[in-house]
Amino acid sequence: MEQRTVGRSGLRVSRMGLATHTWGSHTDAEDAAGQLVAFVEAGGTLLDTSPAYAGGAAQRILAELLGDLVSRDELVLSGCAGTAPWGFPPAGVPVPAQVTADTSRRALLRQLDRTLLELGTDHLDIWNVAVWDPRTPLEEVASTLEQAVRSGRVRYAGVRGFGAWQLASLAAVAPVTAAQTPYSLLARGAEADVVPAARFHGVGVIASAPLAGGILTGKYRDGVPADSRGADEATAAEIRSGLDERATRVVDALVTAADGLGTSPLAVALAWIRDRPGIASMIVGARDIGQLTGVLAAETLELPRAIAAALDDVSARAAD
Repeated sequence: MEQRTVGRSGLRVSRMGLATHTWGSHTDAEDAAGQLVAFVEAGGTLLDTSPAYAGGAAQRILAELLGDLVSRDELVLSGCAGTAPWGFPPAGVPVPAQVTADTSRRALLRQLDRTLLELGTDHLDIWNVAVWDPRTPLEEVASTLEQAVRSGRVRYAGVRGFGAWQLASLAAVAPVTAAQTPYSLLARGAEADVVPAARFHGVGVIASAPLAGGILTGKYRDGVPADSRGADEATAAEIRSGLDERATRVVDALVTAADGLGTSPLAVALAWIRDRPGIASMIVGARDIGQLTGVLAAETLELPRAIAAALDDVSARAAD
């Protein structure tokens, strides 16, 4: 798998990253192990984790796999902090419904220390502020990131889900290397704000949700499969709200392109976002090893310029 530099830093990551948000909920420990091995064997390095995924279960599963199954040194671990209540609920205990932003020095460093303890590692390669917190002074967030980097517990600092002005404000006073933001054929708002702001400040963009919750795989064209996120009570409303006329036009274009290239709509959608200007990597999740195999196949797809331009045009017109 090709490696790319993140922004103007020396950090190199695989141009496709593996998400772990389904681990412990829709993906059991055995399948998670299979995913991790397959990802690393394919040359993948960037692994996305969070203490919030599956109420902490995802990180606990990852902790069991690091070292024994895959060497810690083979991975670029990307974690985060910034929400409260913090901590790691016991298995089976749901995450509190009321989750608020807390990026105070106390909260951030407490979450960092607990994440490192749980994962059994002495550092995170990328540590992200997960949310904008208007109650915490920007200077405090900046100094906390600097402190974490100086201590060696964090190699590079980043943000997740920040708007352009929020990213620019923090990057002007703190060593921000990466910005993770939603970006896909159905969510191109980042092109107008976050991507230019990141470029100006030398920050690398990591695209999240590049398949728009699975819509861009084409699996919802003929209805909602029983085993899909669209049928899951927790995510059904989010997925179904995206199944509109605009999505239909984009998905139809993806299917046509995939048929012509002898591949899948999923692979075409990922190749398109992978090759967009300013993208260092993209975070892609899979429920099982079968889905991951399809995702990894996208790595070898070279999208012809004419097809990429046609998808760009259809997507842009669909957004009007």
